Amino acid sequence: MNKGNVKVDQGKIDFLGKTKLFVSLSVIVMIASLAAIIANGFNYGIDFSGGTEVQVQFEKPVDAGKVRSFTSEMGYKNAGVQSIGDQNEFLIRLATEQGKTESETNQLLNAMITKITEGLKNAFQSENATIRRVDSVGPQIGEELKRNGLLAAFYSLLIILIYVGLRFDYKYAPGAVFCLFHDALITMGIFALIGKEVNVQTMAAILTIIGYSLNDTIVTFDRIRENVVVFRDYSFRQIVNRSLNDVLSRTILTSLTTLIAVLAMFVLASGVIKDFAFTLAIGVVVGTYSSIYIASPLVLLVDNWQKQK
Repeated sequence: MNKGNVKVDQGKIDFLGKTKLFVSLSVIVMIASLAAIIANGFNYGIDFSGGTEVQVQFEKPVDAGKVRSFTSEMGYKNAGVQSIGDQNEFLIRLATEQGKTESETNQLLNAMITKITEGLKNAFQSENATIRRVDSVGPQIGEELKRNGLLAAFYSLLIILIYVGLRFDYKYAPGAVFCLFHDALITMGIFALIGKEVNVQTMAAILTIIGYSLNDTIVTFDRIRENVVVFRDYSFRQIVNRSLNDVLSRTILTSLTTLIAVLAMFVLASGVIKDFAFTLAIGVVVGTYSSIYIASPLVLLVDNWQKQK
């Protein structure tokens, strides 16, 4: 094949032409996400922080201030009250009372749950209060769940690094792993910025995002590897750009159908399913963007670095 007489078709869209712009944008967003996490921290749910969470629903709308006044009158001045959707459903979070022994702590916990649930039914008889669920997690278990969640994310990234390196080539692995780190950091940064609760379901969604984003990236890498054989006389940059155009329709269709399903869950569901769908929606959008504008440019960067050695 004569390079001077034949020009490779790079595709209609020059994705790599805007690499500096999108990489700079991603770096800025990642720094902002990290700053939000450091400044605001996470609003840990009882899964990670420990405590008791009572979800109560009323047949009639109730002002959140009235529910807060109720918890103060019951002796729980530091209780957190969060409205869910309309003004007829609330989450009440209570700190765990510690006893001298584990048995005494359990007794205090049971007494607190009975006091708050019976109190809600009595204080809001006209609104017909219904207890939807009661969850309790000890502080030690919460710390263990938090540690296990972080370890699960770390080991996932490590195994993915090894897998991509063995499946393709080690010049592909850094881009894939950085892409996943990018998606997770931005998602968690949004959670820190808006103060949304981080719990076990959130960590499950983050791991799902990692898997989803990796799948999209692997498809792109497969096409790059195939085109390297077909267009062996052309620059690696041209091949990467052509590959991105080749998989564009597949990426759009897959991401769009996934996003439709996730948005349906977010709109129609409630509670933990709604939070799970919210996290996935962010991940699908960010993951699709990063597989195009982050992973592939990084492969090109590593390839250029290897050639200069």
